[in-house]
Amino acid sequence: KNLQTIQDSIAWLKTQYGEFKIKPVKIMVMDLFHYLEEKYAAKLKENNSNFYFKGDHNAFLTSDRMLLEYVLDKIFNNAVKYSFPGQDIYLQAITEGDQVVLSIIDSGTGINEKYLPAIYTYGNPIFLGTAGEKGAGLSLKIVKNFISLLNGNIQIISVENKGTTVSLFLRKFIE
Repeated sequence: KNLQTIQDSIAWLKTQYGEFKIKPVKIMVMDLFHYLEEKYAAKLKENNSNFYFKGDHNAFLTSDRMLLEYVLDKIFNNAVKYSFPGQDIYLQAITEGDQVVLSIIDSGTGINEKYLPAIYTYGNPIFLGTAGEKGAGLSLKIVKNFISLLNGNIQIISVENKGTTVSLFLRKFIE
């Protein structure tokens, strides 16, 4: 946990100081799906969960791969952490004009609505995952920052004991 906190802090610091520049490249959304599928294969198997893709299999966007993979990794890690054994997780891609909406959808523990307004602040308590995993409470704060660097938006819809959908609204092309 401490190592993860340090790594998250370093990733964020790199974007705040020095000569950090967005490096836009064309990214196929299916490549992002396969990245998550491979990275989390062991955790998904351990949790007896499946990971599925929904939506446009040809969807793409031009974005910074490092930032986008970091964001999806943190959101997906939360989806796995807060899902009960046997529950499926989805990556959904919808193209709407010059925008791509990427959503990670789970049927896990959800978030109590009283915590949602402050989800990107340091005011919320630390929640335990379904297997007792403890987070540092940093991930979503960094995710929000990275999404703004990509000129995008994030939306979290969650119902306690029903699940969470985290949607990223990203421009198809960034410069």
